[in-house]
Amino acid sequence: MGGFSKFYVQFLGDLWNNIGEWFKMHISIIVKIFKGDWFDAGGYFDTLGNAVGNWNALDYIAFILVLIINIGFIALLAVLIFQLLRRYIRFVRREIDKDTLVEEVSLLNQKVVELIDEKNKILAMRVSQIGAGSQGAIDYEGPSGKKKAGNESRFTKLIQVDQINAENPRITVMNQSDMLDLPELVDRFINFSASQLHLYYNREIIARWFAGLATGKLMILEGISGTGKTSLPYAMGKFFQNDTSIISVQPSWRDRAELLGYLNEFTKKFNESDFLKSVYAASYSDTINLIVLDEMNLARIEYYFAEFLSVMEMPDVSEWKIDIVPISEPTDPKNLINGKILIPQNLWFIGTANKDDSTFTITDKVYDRATTLAINKKADFIDAPYTDNISMTFEYLDDMFKRYQNGFQLSEAAASAFAELDEFIQEKFKIAFGNRIMKQIRLFTPVYMGCGFSEFDGLDYMMTFKILRKFESLNLTFLKKELDELILLIDKLFGKEQFKVSKGFIADLKKMA
Repeated sequence: MGGFSKFYVQFLGDLWNNIGEWFKMHISIIVKIFKGDWFDAGGYFDTLGNAVGNWNALDYIAFILVLIINIGFIALLAVLIFQLLRRYIRFVRREIDKDTLVEEVSLLNQKVVELIDEKNKILAMRVSQIGAGSQGAIDYEGPSGKKKAGNESRFTKLIQVDQINAENPRITVMNQSDMLDLPELVDRFINFSASQLHLYYNREIIARWFAGLATGKLMILEGISGTGKTSLPYAMGKFFQNDTSIISVQPSWRDRAELLGYLNEFTKKFNESDFLKSVYAASYSDTINLIVLDEMNLARIEYYFAEFLSVMEMPDVSEWKIDIVPISEPTDPKNLINGKILIPQNLWFIGTANKDDSTFTITDKVYDRATTLAINKKADFIDAPYTDNISMTFEYLDDMFKRYQNGFQLSEAAASAFAELDEFIQEKFKIAFGNRIMKQIRLFTPVYMGCGFSEFDGLDYMMTFKILRKFESLNLTFLKKELDELILLIDKLFGKEQFKVSKGFIADLKKMA
């Protein structure tokens, strides 16, 4: 036993001596490279000094270049090592933070489980105290003292609309004095708004408004703040004796639930929005209904209004249905069929929009589907006689629009000039008059003419806001010549006194270039 102990001690001693020698040898090599023999005889500088005596100018240049490269390489290597060390330290810290967060999440999950258990116990106690019927419905005393069934409708506001219209249905009765033609309708509104609301509008704006109503169910009122964009549909509601619903769009709106509401899975109630209630109430009305989306471009319109944009493109208006809930229930509102609501034809959506840094750009998808009404200045004071509002059914107004639209066709001169204009714009600006735009022109222009304006006035306005507006996305700096040529072509085709709106818009585009 003693012999083995002596051997093992000697073995460990020799092993540690060899390990020490290995470290000593490598350290001495490193010291020799970076410190030793630099200034000694036969060292680096001594060798350099002996060699310098035989160098020419090119050798010196090569020496300096190589020295710079070597120093740069060493500096780069040092920077890389430093960055790697810093990243490693950050990684270690991040992993430590992750571990801490995982522990905190685990604790929170445990707390959530405990709270859910506690909630279930409380609900179980309440059910045992109140008692449940055979179908799971709970009866309770309402404010009036009458018992209410626990299977009440999940749509409180819409059911209220059903009840109001069942008890007091509204029927619009038109007097002979209310059966006006378009020019008289425009004049009567202007006088009513001025005399009773002290809101002033010129004939061009109101004529474009009614022509826009005849063109589609979506209108955009844009322009500088304070020019009466929101006041116009408000005044129209008062004029037709059916108040306009004004919905303030919020910057946080990201989907249709912000606009329509949503089903609360916990309470099993539908959180109805005022917008949904207004759309639903229009189905009971026989007059003109307006819903204003105020500051509609504070959020992206395609996010919260996309379904409406798509549905209202369908040619069959009976298919203009919006999904509200996936499955219908017996207690759902009367006009909510199979969980869907039909967009009534007597309803228009009016969006107001400002153009500033706080708003989103309205895309072509929205503009192409809407009629744009620009209001950039206040109208002058009008000393109008006192004028009453009007009782008018949607059917009467719609028949009047269709009478003008069916009786109007573009003149041969206008059609030929428009075709030539379309060809020029396609060639120079790569923008075309699509089928949708031509359809809107045929719907807008005759009604605008019916309000007392010319064919060229209607074409001018539609060209400005359906075609020329798209020029804003082009690189106008390189298109000044083409814009000048476009003005010359318009003058040639329609006359120098025509298309003033279009030529003014082109002049503004040239200033932007």
